[in-house]
Amino acid sequence: MKNTNASVRVGLYGIGLDTYWPQFTGLKDRLNTYLTTVETRLCESGAEVVNLGLIDSPERAHTAGEEFRSSQVEAIFLFISTYALSSTVLPVVQRAGVPVIVLNIQPVAAIDYDHFNSIGDRGAMTGEWLAHCQACCVPEIASVLGRAEIDFHLVTGHFQDEETWNEIGDWVRAAHIRRTMQTSRLGVMGHYYAGMLDVYTDMTVQSSTFGTHIDLIEIDELAALRSSVSTEQIKAKIADFHEIFAVSPDCEDAELERAARTSVALDQLVSRHDLGALAYYYEGQPGTAHEDIVTSLIAGNTLLTGNNVPVAGECEIKNAQAMKILDSIGAGGSFSEFYAMDFNDGIIMLGHDGPAHFAIADGEVGLVPLPVYHGKPGKGLSIQMSVKCGPVTLLSVGQDRDGVFLLCAEGDCVPGPVLDIGNTNSRYRFSLDPKEFINRWSGAGPSHHCAIGVGHVASVLDKFAALNGIRCLKVC
Repeated sequence: MKNTNASVRVGLYGIGLDTYWPQFTGLKDRLNTYLTTVETRLCESGAEVVNLGLIDSPERAHTAGEEFRSSQVEAIFLFISTYALSSTVLPVVQRAGVPVIVLNIQPVAAIDYDHFNSIGDRGAMTGEWLAHCQACCVPEIASVLGRAEIDFHLVTGHFQDEETWNEIGDWVRAAHIRRTMQTSRLGVMGHYYAGMLDVYTDMTVQSSTFGTHIDLIEIDELAALRSSVSTEQIKAKIADFHEIFAVSPDCEDAELERAARTSVALDQLVSRHDLGALAYYYEGQPGTAHEDIVTSLIAGNTLLTGNNVPVAGECEIKNAQAMKILDSIGAGGSFSEFYAMDFNDGIIMLGHDGPAHFAIADGEVGLVPLPVYHGKPGKGLSIQMSVKCGPVTLLSVGQDRDGVFLLCAEGDCVPGPVLDIGNTNSRYRFSLDPKEFINRWSGAGPSHHCAIGVGHVASVLDKFAALNGIRCLKVC
């Protein structure tokens, strides 16, 4: 399955002024030490770092941009080591052509004024000040990049502040999402659930916004693959079901075999098309091979989802994107919609029939029979699962008259009774009461589906949106 933990390659360089080096002994070496610290922390955040060192002249800046481009970095972290000319910034950023994050980070929270003023030698004192004057050229850089119509993102802080490093780590994770989405292939099989107008989307806009390749897949191809599945493959897949799921004794052997046959074919389809995600819906005529397929997909789609190939039912392409975004940073991303409000307990229930992200389950993931798929044809096996208790983030990829946007909210999955109906469903508490939460969330205009991931990752999502030049709305 897809590896979501591969490092994202980023560029790093510090800016300085070559005029300073002969004037202030030891300053350049000291600033290089700062840059090494930044590189170390970037690596600890999961980045593969291409470090070009201190760029201290316009001439060096011109070649640095080409080096970053040839290294295929996904973003550049520009560390302000001291005052530097903006001519050491603009050529690099222009030639590299990737998002830039400007690091305005002091070595300490504040200069030690008593020590500083006790130095006595004003030349040495100036050198000491220059080792702390990172903020000096921030307005200059902002002015130049703004006039060049180049977006940039600014991190301000100091080396001892862990919040600063956490923010930088979030930018690394955001760059990782961006790279994942740009290199991912999303399969679309079947058609929309007719009448769900909110689910309909513009696939061209999805591709142009996220860089995702969308592959239109015929269900006949899945049917052909399914017809050639062997008895041995079915037995092996049923063994997988028993390893991953708590298989209900009520599941009939014929249903397990039917689901296993479809799951094997799904794996082959995903491999053949190198899919990173899938959105699907189909009904088929009663008694046909296609209806047999679409009523036996849930178990296999759940295995795919928990193994980094998220699958969204009802052909919810936008939500397949949201699930992939969360999955790419290890947060899961389970297919969900609002189920009910509990005003007594101040919680909202979310869940869905169909595929679930078993890797973020709380306890057992049940595989159970359903006598009817509500609102859909036929009957078959389904997933009964709750998300693990703790911090969660809801994410919706929306589309309105102004284009694609992200909508997110942070809350907690909390213990309590759930609906034993053979669906995924859990209880969620937010900082807003259910009435206000539903009003604010719905007022943003998303589709009725969302993806649920574990952890509070809204900061990463906001930065990912910034890297893609789209809006990110946070409800709470």
